[in-house]
Amino acid sequence: MSVSAVPENPPAAAAADSDSAAQPPSDGLRRTMRSRHLVMIAMGGVIGSGLFLSSGFTVSQAGPLGAVLAYLVGAFVVWLVMACLGELAVVYPVSGAFHIYASRSIGPATGFTTAWLYWLTWAVALGSEFTACGLLMQRWFPSVGVWVWCVVFAAVVFAVNAFSARVFGETEYWFSLVKVVAVVALIVLGGAALLGFHPMASDGSHPFLLENFHTPDGLFPNGFSGVLVTVLAAFYAFSGSELIGVAAGETEDPATAVPKALRVTVVRLLVFFVGAITVIAATIPYDTVGLDESPFVTVFSSVGIPYAADVMNFVIITALLSAGNSGLYSCARMLFSLAEEKQAPQALRRLSRRGIPLIALSLSMLGGLASLVSSVTAPETVYLVLVSIAGFAAVGVWMSIAASQLMHRRAFLRGGGDLRTLAYRTPFHPVVPLLALTLCLASLIGIALDPAQATALYFGVPFVAGCYLYHWLRFGRHRTSGATA
Repeated sequence: MSVSAVPENPPAAAAADSDSAAQPPSDGLRRTMRSRHLVMIAMGGVIGSGLFLSSGFTVSQAGPLGAVLAYLVGAFVVWLVMACLGELAVVYPVSGAFHIYASRSIGPATGFTTAWLYWLTWAVALGSEFTACGLLMQRWFPSVGVWVWCVVFAAVVFAVNAFSARVFGETEYWFSLVKVVAVVALIVLGGAALLGFHPMASDGSHPFLLENFHTPDGLFPNGFSGVLVTVLAAFYAFSGSELIGVAAGETEDPATAVPKALRVTVVRLLVFFVGAITVIAATIPYDTVGLDESPFVTVFSSVGIPYAADVMNFVIITALLSAGNSGLYSCARMLFSLAEEKQAPQALRRLSRRGIPLIALSLSMLGGLASLVSSVTAPETVYLVLVSIAGFAAVGVWMSIAASQLMHRRAFLRGGGDLRTLAYRTPFHPVVPLLALTLCLASLIGIALDPAQATALYFGVPFVAGCYLYHWLRFGRHRTSGATA
């Protein structure tokens, strides 16, 4: 692959991208996934334990109305970032997209740093998700050790990713569908109960409409600071939606599929997250929600759904496996992309007969297992550092996407490019990327003001500086973005 820091002939580059959308990518990965796979991969990366387990804590911190507002702001920021992602993913439909965007548009060092931030994010997530699955399985199999389930689930997720990109996409589609059905059921059944229709409920009393929003302490019972902290949490809750960009390089007709998937994903996340939070906040008093069980269990139990706890245990395990499935995929493609850019060992470029980067996949799984071990043996040191950097990375990657779009568009126009040749254009440019950068930066400032989240900066900022320093020492004399095939 031969690409300079920015396309030398932007109009020609854009035309070539659109003309070659249906062609196999030059990196050897196969374009076998479709728009529906992209949507569910993004949904799978976002809808997880944060919604099923932690949403109650969000309501208790910000109050009912504050939680809904926080998720509305989070959804707005997701739209801003996805609008930037769309233009870049169509121009550069390659695997490991964030790394490529930043390398081409900003510089190789930024691309290198972005890739390692994102790789570490999902490697840490893998370890925590396998552990959580093992703990949840104790409900049904208390005599089987947690480590046994960790090994079983790790083997399943690895096998799904090792077979083919199409199998991964199809599996993720069904994993995510289980979660989506659970969220839709909560919104429909919980919403009906709030309207007075709850024939299966054993207790005749049930909140009506939004009466729970009027608390004894006002609309914002914990003040505006509680809402601010929740907004920061909402940003992280929506992280994972950018996985569409990672999968663009293995998607049929990315010029059509990627923009469609982005639009559908943003709308669905808005409906599902805000709808679910609204139902939870309206059903459960804010001062008791999330203290002892999943708010989904509480809502389903309140409307009389039998075996609600067991059903949600299954759904949450599915959600965790779905996130682990997407996480391992993302990790492997990031390492493969680094090797493509000559910034990692070339062995990571090797593909199986089915077009899977097995060495990169195996190394990523080892990273996830190392994270799992550190969570047990060094939770207050090594694992704390890993988790802190992973939390910082989510916003950092979003900022990288917005900045890449700004600089790409500027270079495109400076080179005489015609916006009409772009298959997808970020709307309201440059307001959208600038606003995305501003809000993401504000969230990092907010983290510094919150003692509970400030460790993300303490470890995240030095990690980023270390990546830049290493890149300068290792590759500084050869300022290239992997321009030779």
